Amino acid sequence: MSIASIHVPRRRFGRTDLAMPVFSCGGMRYQQSWQDVAPGEINPDEQQQLEDCIRQALDLGINHIETARGYGSSEWQLGRILPKLPRDEIIVQTKIGPKETAAEFLDVFETSMENLQLEYVDLLGVHGINNQELLDRAMRPGGMWSAIEELRRAQRIRHVGFSTHGPVEVIVRAVETGRFDYMNLHWYYVNPFTWPAIAAARRRDVGVFIISPNDKGGKLYAPSEKLRDLCAPLTPMQFNDQFCLRHPEVHTLSLGVARPTDFAEHVEGWQRVERHPEWLQQAEARVQQALREAHGEAWWAQWHCGLPAWETVPGEVNVFEILRLWTYGTALDLIEWAKMRYNLLGQGGHWFPGQNSADLDESALDRLLQDHPFRQRIPAILREAHDLFHEAPVQRASQQ
Repeated sequence: MSIASIHVPRRRFGRTDLAMPVFSCGGMRYQQSWQDVAPGEINPDEQQQLEDCIRQALDLGINHIETARGYGSSEWQLGRILPKLPRDEIIVQTKIGPKETAAEFLDVFETSMENLQLEYVDLLGVHGINNQELLDRAMRPGGMWSAIEELRRAQRIRHVGFSTHGPVEVIVRAVETGRFDYMNLHWYYVNPFTWPAIAAARRRDVGVFIISPNDKGGKLYAPSEKLRDLCAPLTPMQFNDQFCLRHPEVHTLSLGVARPTDFAEHVEGWQRVERHPEWLQQAEARVQQALREAHGEAWWAQWHCGLPAWETVPGEVNVFEILRLWTYGTALDLIEWAKMRYNLLGQGGHWFPGQNSADLDESALDRLLQDHPFRQRIPAILREAHDLFHEAPVQRASQQ
């Protein structure tokens, strides 16, 4: 069966009751620029490529198109094609960051709608609830939430959610407010630690959209040979997709495509695992074995337990994140992915908080790790991670 003859399956997207395709057309890679661009500056070839991506997505049954006000020219370029499509056959999501006032939020929302050339969006996400302060800002009485409610009453927003790169406890608190219909979060093989938030979403019947499983999930479009061998006959992207989607609590994965052909590997992976479910089980067993062999059973089971929050560590060293990058990066040869993430530390603000381990205060850290089973090993691992991964600091794509 060719991908041209398949429509990807759909899942109920929590209490929105939308029939969501298991793959979404994420809008942060096919736009021309990460900055707003005047209409006359859009390259016709760039615009055609974006439109070709949308049409390929729809041909595959991928009718969820996701973007954000912070994705540069993405909204405006989508606004050249979305009005030409049957409105009741597409699910459109955009996102706006937490604002101090209702008026500020409404102003940004109107810009988004003017760009998209739509009368309403199916899904509006509060973009980047990454810490308690931003959650409080979004929820403040009389603030931006009053604008959201006004827009919902006017049916210009059908459902409200949030996106997050934050710690699991903040994500759970956001879900437990009961105000959100869905969430966009990071959860995949190399970051399984936000699962309690997905469990909270299940209890609240909240839709679950997975952010960036191919890039933040291991730079899987350029995987190591070791990971290729461990996942075969699946590709690493196919393995990660199906690892996520075997859980019914996960409803859709964002595919941040740059070309129409970028959908094929994911759709083919779904077909392959449907026919050969044992391939996923066998690949997972091999990957887990590689992790255990690299670091030992005890490390694999306990390294992440009881680590201090980055805010409490002198120098704000993000111990948990660095150990995560080291654990998966060294065991699976995902060194380029680990470098990409490590060198964002200190540059990503609330999107990727904390610092790298260049200025580690080992004696202070030792006191914070008094009850940790790997108290003696962790300082050396943090030094090793810095030696392996440190290069020139980098910025998030939206900051470049």
